[in-house]
Amino acid sequence: MELSTASIVFWSCFFSAALLLFLRLIKFTKGSTKSTPPGPQGWPIFGNIFDLGTLPHQTLYRLRPQHGPVLWLQLGAINTMVVQSAKAAAELFKNHDLSFSDRNVPFTLTAHNYDQGSMALGKYGPYWRMIRKVCASELLVNKRINEMGSLRRKCVDDMIRWIEEDAAKSGAEGRAGEVELPHFLFCMAFNLIGNITLSRDVVDIKSKDGHEFFQAMNGVVEWAGRPNIADFFPLLKRLDPLGMMRNMVRDMGQALNLIARFVKERDEERQSGMVREKRDFLDVLLECRDDEKEGPHEMSDNKVKIIVLEMFFAGSDTTSSTLEWAMTELLRRPESMRKAQEELDRVVGPHGKVEESDIDQLLYLQAVVKETLRLHPPIPLLLPRNALQDTNFMGYFVPKNTQVFVNAWAIGRDPDAWKEPLSFKPDRFLGSNLDYKGQNFEFIPFGSGRRICIGISLANKLLPLALASLLHCFDWELGGGVTPETIDMNERVGMAVRKLIPLKPIPKRRTV
Repeated sequence: MELSTASIVFWSCFFSAALLLFLRLIKFTKGSTKSTPPGPQGWPIFGNIFDLGTLPHQTLYRLRPQHGPVLWLQLGAINTMVVQSAKAAAELFKNHDLSFSDRNVPFTLTAHNYDQGSMALGKYGPYWRMIRKVCASELLVNKRINEMGSLRRKCVDDMIRWIEEDAAKSGAEGRAGEVELPHFLFCMAFNLIGNITLSRDVVDIKSKDGHEFFQAMNGVVEWAGRPNIADFFPLLKRLDPLGMMRNMVRDMGQALNLIARFVKERDEERQSGMVREKRDFLDVLLECRDDEKEGPHEMSDNKVKIIVLEMFFAGSDTTSSTLEWAMTELLRRPESMRKAQEELDRVVGPHGKVEESDIDQLLYLQAVVKETLRLHPPIPLLLPRNALQDTNFMGYFVPKNTQVFVNAWAIGRDPDAWKEPLSFKPDRFLGSNLDYKGQNFEFIPFGSGRRICIGISLANKLLPLALASLLHCFDWELGGGVTPETIDMNERVGMAVRKLIPLKPIPKRRTV
């Protein structure tokens, strides 16, 4: 009886082990036949790094006709999938958003543990959910956005005044001269973030006050936007062969030290019992820090500084680049600029001042903003995602830890989704319900899903107001012998994609 029982136990264990081994062999066999998406043949060791070129979003877009809308690249040691069509984007965001909800963080943005405090780059988890909820409910909820209307108006008015003064200074014999428009656009956006976050202007065109912070932030933006060989070969991170991490540590450290002064001032105000008339975002973060001192939601002083830095980082370059492209496209097409200005004269009045309450009636102007974002999304490859697990995506095998790029620049030019996709035609949006809030997958300049840009509501207010004010206050001309046909449209890659040659038009006060 004991032998019989032992035999039963033995054979049961044997067959169980054999069955388990058999199932694992089946799984291995199936896994070995799974194919990743198609892509170009890479070089040994380097893979497809040399295929990227200086403008990766454009290079990848040109690979679509040969390899299809879902592309596979081997970038050094990093598996990479690229999504390049509206249909593929819909599949990703609707059916696999959680699987691809993590981030692949560029090496330079780990300086000072930036990625640990960042909302945009932080790992998907409790801290990320907490800080996103705080931002959504305290900073970027519609009620707060609407309350900030006077701040937006002030910053746009300052920009118009700066442009007029600079044009008068650079002109001759009472004629307006050229202005470097993107500089004034950036300063306007920078000061708006300063007022929302810190209740103060942080840069003045005529003053050196704030210049140190402004320059440090420019450095952070520059190093964050440059390609880095250490991102493709993680073993090189300790060597930092291009010196980019050293430069980022320096510039980001300077910016964080300056933000620390603002935090210290505010802490001292709070300890003295001073009550501010209106809470700004720094007040909200400090309250959150005091409430969440430990556990998965822990908010340290360093994380407070990082989130403030991120507000400037995310809101300045993207806003100013979009407005620069909008003005460039309108200068290339005088008939479109004329239509926008005639609409403004009709709605606002030739001598009136553009207010946010006018924007709902400025349908053509809204269409210009949308068409600009379609052709010139601020971050063309969006922020890279990372696969949390092995995933079957549209019949392809995507292994865990695969980097995922969503090429919003290519999707805005998807011939299956857009008629005449390469042409600037604002009229395509007139009478259309298409918007950029993440549900129309052919039009996702701000992304979609869990990691969608949380600043959409602010951009939706600021972009049309700033553009309308520029068009209503000035008539614009091209200088330097440039014509609408010869205006340079080449791009340069940074954190946001800008014009390679900054736009320098001539503004003349309108006398309608």
